[in-house]
Amino acid sequence: MPEIAEIARIVHYLRLHLVGKTVKKAEAIEDTNVFGKVGTTGPAVAAALTGRKVISAGNQGKYFWIVLDKPPHLVMHFGMTGWIHIKGERTAYTNYYKKMKGDEAEAWPPKFWKFHLRTADPAVEVAFTDPRRFGRVRLVDCPGENIRKHSPLVENGPDPVVDTDVFTLDFLKKKMRSRHVPIKALLLDQTTLSGIGNWVGDEVLYQAKLHPEQYCDDFNDEQIQTLFDSIRYVCQLAVDKLGDSDEFPEDWMFHHRWGKGSKGAASHLPNGEKLAFVTVGGRTSCYAPGVQKKTGRVVPGIKEEPVESEQDEPKAKTKTKAPKSKAKEAEKEDGRSKKRKQEVEEEEKPVKKGKASPKTKNPKAATNGTQDDEKLAKSLADDGRRRSSRIRK
Repeated sequence: MPEIAEIARIVHYLRLHLVGKTVKKAEAIEDTNVFGKVGTTGPAVAAALTGRKVISAGNQGKYFWIVLDKPPHLVMHFGMTGWIHIKGERTAYTNYYKKMKGDEAEAWPPKFWKFHLRTADPAVEVAFTDPRRFGRVRLVDCPGENIRKHSPLVENGPDPVVDTDVFTLDFLKKKMRSRHVPIKALLLDQTTLSGIGNWVGDEVLYQAKLHPEQYCDDFNDEQIQTLFDSIRYVCQLAVDKLGDSDEFPEDWMFHHRWGKGSKGAASHLPNGEKLAFVTVGGRTSCYAPGVQKKTGRVVPGIKEEPVESEQDEPKAKTKTKAPKSKAKEAEKEDGRSKKRKQEVEEEEKPVKKGKASPKTKNPKAATNGTQDDEKLAKSLADDGRRRSSRIRK
């Protein structure tokens, strides 16, 4: 899923090529997911764009928008696979275009488009695409300068790069000490901070040398300072590089975290540190156990999974399972897709806070925790026990 740096990249291109121009023509298909689930339609989006001048473009975490000379304005979220394309420009990364077949990269409008527009002279053509349809395009009817005071932006936390006046050390300290969830889960909560997704969260915690499972209210002042500095460092540098991973520092874990379950995947960082995976907050987290030590309470019952590679010692032989049919594989993939779709949709909803349970045995959790936090911790623990059971079998 595109995160803070990728969104900053797209806004950069929109400001460069679209801001200041008038939309001569716009077209949109009717998609009940991309448009309908946020209360609008393709034709309504096309009508809102046609004849309007683009005044500005902005971003807050994983959301971005364009302000027109007259409401309503467009607020967008890429979901898992959404992207903005500009004719004649390569707004995505090298690997994105390598996966395309034939002349697919040059086709216009591009494959899987949801809306596209053309400006008056000088002509610029822009398209929003989304193969898996988890992205969202909505219309917000308000003065352009108030767009962040309206849903969905108002329900989300500050952007660590855009909102440096709000995202302060004191802000982070208060958030961490008022909750009782694993620190990785807190970082992924968009109502706390906007823009941190899975890879950014893993990088932040690796650079800060903090364990992803440790409860957020168990860190001392020095560790919180380190985490704050790490968030600012990773997010700011990733945004400065416009999400171009080729420009990320060589010592970032980012370059080595993508091979879970892949034959030949690196099992160690270049400095020799082992990599492992663990599920935290419903998402798989990559971390370096030798660097990211547990210094406080963690979710019980979760066992780490090391990254496997061809160089690892051979495992005991097991019975070979019969290959699954294509139908079963398709059914399994569909299940994963539905689960991920639910995660994306839940991410847009504000987190409902509740009072701490008076029955908890932990006095600190009773003071700082919420019912939602306790449920999340219990869910993570149950997930860990199930994972451990599967490993033993």
